[in-house]
Amino acid sequence: MNVKREKLTTLSFFLSPMAVMVVLFYLVPLIMTVYISFTRMRNWNVSKYLTEFVGFYNYHRLLYMFQHDPTFKAVLLTTVVFVGITLIINVFGGLALALATFFIEDKPASAFRLLWLLPRMSPIAVYSLVWYYFFHGSEIGTLNSILMKLGVISQPIPWGQIVPWGAWSIIIFVNGLVGVSFGMIVFTSALNQIPKELVIAARVDGASSWQISRRILIPMIRWHLLYVLTWQFLSLLTTYPHLFLLVQWDLVNGDYGTTLALYVFNTAFGMGEQDQGLAAAAAVLLSVIGIIGGFVTLKVLKFERMMKRPRGDF
Repeated sequence: MNVKREKLTTLSFFLSPMAVMVVLFYLVPLIMTVYISFTRMRNWNVSKYLTEFVGFYNYHRLLYMFQHDPTFKAVLLTTVVFVGITLIINVFGGLALALATFFIEDKPASAFRLLWLLPRMSPIAVYSLVWYYFFHGSEIGTLNSILMKLGVISQPIPWGQIVPWGAWSIIIFVNGLVGVSFGMIVFTSALNQIPKELVIAARVDGASSWQISRRILIPMIRWHLLYVLTWQFLSLLTTYPHLFLLVQWDLVNGDYGTTLALYVFNTAFGMGEQDQGLAAAAAVLLSVIGIIGGFVTLKVLKFERMMKRPRGDF
């Protein structure tokens, strides 16, 4: 009994700082968001609106917008397309880069990884500005300039204003390039922990790099695949900084460059009348989608099976 109590005390000691942070920076804001979603909060006028309860009025507004507002429908559709396609790129792109650099010499592999880390190390504004000029819809745009010099096009193309796929392609490309590096780091770390003897033995038996990857490496990093997939899904669902700049600079169409996360930010903090009640309701909806999506991801990847104690443990 004393041993169990000591373990519980030790566990509580190490977990308490994180528990406090979760409560202060996640649980409390979530409760406040849910509370505000039931009020008519506008323009951050706390004294006037914070105690003015309106029930599910803001949620009814979201439902009405979903049924009748094409702009809001575009926001939801953009969210699905952006999260779905970018998630695939981030996870499998990062896995492909990690596997590719696993089979080459250390020095060129390190240089290659560093190259892919540059977007993540760059400030958001600088990184977004690079792609703003690259995809700009006039002659100053790098892509337009190259294509015109090659004779492929005769006039500049406003890439970000071609809806929906022009706008979607840009926001997916810009965010996917950053996200791939995260998966690459996690998967590279996981692959480096696999005993080299397994790979050497497979090479001796005549296995190709693809066979080694498919039958040895990938099955041994299931935990990391689960982590990256879940993390990237939740991250993409709530990301908006790059999108905000690309839309504000008028590079991409505002309707098809705005996800639900960016819609929440613009509604609560944007120019003109700020509707925090509606933004909070949309944020609650976003949280519910994240919880359901994360739970489904864990179920599909059989998280509970990986959590079972191995048969040899006592």
